Amino acid sequence: MRVTAFACAVAVVMIGACGGPQDEPPKPLSRHFDDMYIAAVPIEEKQAVIKTQNDWSVAKMEKAKADADQNEAGVLVDVAKNEREATRLDERSAQSRKKAAEQSADMTRINEANKEVAGTELARRAADERVGYLEAYRNWLKVQVRGTEHNMYWREAQFELAKARVARSKNIQPKGFVYEEFERQEADRAKKSAGYKDKVERERAKALDARTRWLATQGEADKLLGKRNQFPDPMAPKQVRGTDPTQGSGGYTVGQGQQGTPPPQQPPPPPQAPSPGDGQ
Repeated sequence: MRVTAFACAVAVVMIGACGGPQDEPPKPLSRHFDDMYIAAVPIEEKQAVIKTQNDWSVAKMEKAKADADQNEAGVLVDVAKNEREATRLDERSAQSRKKAAEQSADMTRINEANKEVAGTELARRAADERVGYLEAYRNWLKVQVRGTEHNMYWREAQFELAKARVARSKNIQPKGFVYEEFERQEADRAKKSAGYKDKVERERAKALDARTRWLATQGEADKLLGKRNQFPDPMAPKQVRGTDPTQGSGGYTVGQGQQGTPPPQQPPPPPQAPSPGDGQ
């Protein structure tokens, strides 16, 4: 009995550590309304059905995009970890060269070695921060995937409720049809979808904080090493291509002109007056 109780306690702790049942993927809807029962209803009386079906389609595409982003984030993390290992090797090599320089008593060589050690150490610290940033970014996307799943099922529940509502208005009652069950299903999915929005925002804030720390350390490393890094930054603000190349590098600006309009065009030059001998 004691062994069984201990095993149960360990299982409870492990479930809690893994996030518990609340982090499991949402289950498919239990209530569906067959389209065939309202097929004869005029289209103009099924506008809510059309709208909720479109919303559901968009939600499915958002879920697919979130999955793709999460997969890509995993690749970024793996690459960043490999690049971090390279910076650790560089740091150890710089330390070895520093020891050799100190034994030579050549101050020029020692100064160069000290500079190299400082640069490689800062580069390694920046690599550590970058891995932390990308892992936080991946964690955010993981929660976002779950959020899009809940949203997808909520939109589907809205679609099913819209069909059930049309059926009720036309006094269509297939066997086993209970309108209130569709209402409860939609309300339950709406609550779960809304609850995940706060989780998504919290993870996004953590990822942005990690990005800020990486940018600060990476900026120091770039300055010391005298070069600008080319590492991908998936949470960098998106630039907008403007219409006036003088307003930003390569024509990228925050927008166009005021109120979103293009910059004013220069008026054409006035026509030249004909010379006295022309056309005479």
